Amino acid sequence: MRRLTLRGRLTLLYGGLFMVAGVVLLGVTYALFTANLGQKYQVIVKGTYLSPTGTASKPPPPDQAYVLNKDGALLTGSDAERVMNEQREQVRQAAIKSLLIQGSVALVVVGGLAAGFGWLVAGRVLAPLHRVTDTARRISASPAALHERIALQGPDDEVKNLADAFDTMVERLDHSFDGQRRFVANASHELRTPLTLGRALVEVAMHRRTASADVKELGESLLTINARHEQLIEGLLILADSEKQLTTVYPVNLADVVTHVCSQLAGEASAAGVEVERGPGEAPTRGDALLLERLVHNLVENGIRHNTPDGWVRVISKTVGDEVQVVVTNTGPEIPPYEVESLFKPFYRLGAERLVSGRGAGLGLSIVRSVAEAHAGTVTAVPRLGGGLEITVVLPVDLG
Repeated sequence: MRRLTLRGRLTLLYGGLFMVAGVVLLGVTYALFTANLGQKYQVIVKGTYLSPTGTASKPPPPDQAYVLNKDGALLTGSDAERVMNEQREQVRQAAIKSLLIQGSVALVVVGGLAAGFGWLVAGRVLAPLHRVTDTARRISASPAALHERIALQGPDDEVKNLADAFDTMVERLDHSFDGQRRFVANASHELRTPLTLGRALVEVAMHRRTASADVKELGESLLTINARHEQLIEGLLILADSEKQLTTVYPVNLADVVTHVCSQLAGEASAAGVEVERGPGEAPTRGDALLLERLVHNLVENGIRHNTPDGWVRVISKTVGDEVQVVVTNTGPEIPPYEVESLFKPFYRLGAERLVSGRGAGLGLSIVRSVAEAHAGTVTAVPRLGGGLEITVVLPVDLG
């Protein structure tokens, strides 16, 4: 069951309080009205009494009430009192009925107007809170949105204090994440130099004429380790770049990206005994072409490396409504559903967590998610029946 919104609850509160106050007011009015109608009045007549025929006759005593019946006969004493009480009761019942019916109708109408007015007032009061909620939702969906601020204008009240506190928190988080990205990028750049120098020294030692077989074998091992470290550093640099805010975007057709990436990885797929099936449908979007190429490259490469002999990888791009999608499906080992989300963590590999392995640095899917979020997109993965994964990247379509 869907919960009632805060605006709805406030409207019900305003309307309920008004209705309660209206019912109390109507009850007090009813009590005063009935008390006033319940009073008895004495009718005293002085002067000459005229009969219905217009002739003068002797009136009743001045301190005695009298009435005329339907036939014009003069009634006095208890008969007159009885007739007057009946007429008074009829008038009283009619007045009470009119008060209750008309008062209730007026109360319902005015209560509805009060509830509508309360709805409008609640909307204006809660509008800043909606801005806070929308900003928080955008930031939680994409870390690249940490630069956004509410910057609420208006009186210095509780809502503005909340918005200012939220802006301060987001600003500190933005500085923290930016510092972390700069550190990763700077550290990665600094590590490139000694790794390049080490690779050069090993290659020089291996290619000497006097190098023995043991030296060459050791050099091959060192070059393999060095290549893995370079791969790790490259992944860290791409991850740091993908988490930055995109300042310049261009139209990119993911169909071209899929075709290019599949051609690039055809050799690796053939060596691994994996067939790559591609369906490059039209999928126009906007973004950084290099990052989007890395996204598709990592998905296809991941499907090739984590596969089984004689397996396959299927890559499809398409447009669905106001979205474009890249769907990569591959055969492979069985993956428990509860392990799928962990695959997007940096350096995480199924079965063990380690920094570098022969198949990669453990940053492939982390980079995919970061690139997708930087382009206001999402990534989802589900285990495939029989083994492997189906990963879907959803990005906004470019209608221009």
